[in-house]
Amino acid sequence: MSAFQQWCRDFVPAPIQLAPREQLRSSLGALIGIFFTAAIACFFIGPVDNLPLLAAPLGASAVLLFGVPASPLAQPWPLIGGNLIGAVTGVSCAYLIAMPLLAAAVAVAVTVMLMFSFRCVHPPAGAVAITAVLGGSTIHALGYAFVLFPIGINSVALLAGALVYHRLTGHRYPHHAIHKTPAANHGATEMFTRADLDAVLRRRTEILDIDVDDLESVLEEVAQESQRRRINMSTSS
Repeated sequence: MSAFQQWCRDFVPAPIQLAPREQLRSSLGALIGIFFTAAIACFFIGPVDNLPLLAAPLGASAVLLFGVPASPLAQPWPLIGGNLIGAVTGVSCAYLIAMPLLAAAVAVAVTVMLMFSFRCVHPPAGAVAITAVLGGSTIHALGYAFVLFPIGINSVALLAGALVYHRLTGHRYPHHAIHKTPAANHGATEMFTRADLDAVLRRRTEILDIDVDDLESVLEEVAQESQRRRINMSTSS
């Protein structure tokens, strides 16, 4: 296969390693989560002229919370912290930078930097920052109140919906890894096959936020590192 053909193949999406039942559960969760978020906003704020009860970036947050809840980007602190940072940064840049497009670019860049610093990387927060800058006169009129509503209330309500929904459907959220007792060491490292990895992934009830090829490569390197460690231990004893 030529390099060009291989490059073209890289654009073909990998198969989704998730059972149809789990895909349906994710979709239903997003529906309930967004509807619940809108209902909470309507209850506490009521209808407000020219002000949406839902911030558009929360749709992307819902994809993470219900579609890939095991992702580090979908955990409670990244959701709340990231969205609030994006809102504060976006409003500040809108005030301080006269050129809207430049303000939007700076807002996203600063949001990314701050999310790394505060360990709350959440991609939709970049959209929150842009919304604060380019959202129009209604958003600009809110000023820093935009941080509280719609962003703050929407984020908290969506998180509450995700916590309840995942609990009721038997799903682990917030996500934490299950540490199993390691099998007995028989002095040899058994290598796995790609078919073994695919079989395990099909049995899982959540998508792992990592490419399967990358996951396979990491596991192979771990097995090789374990084997080297055992060899070094045996030669040094």
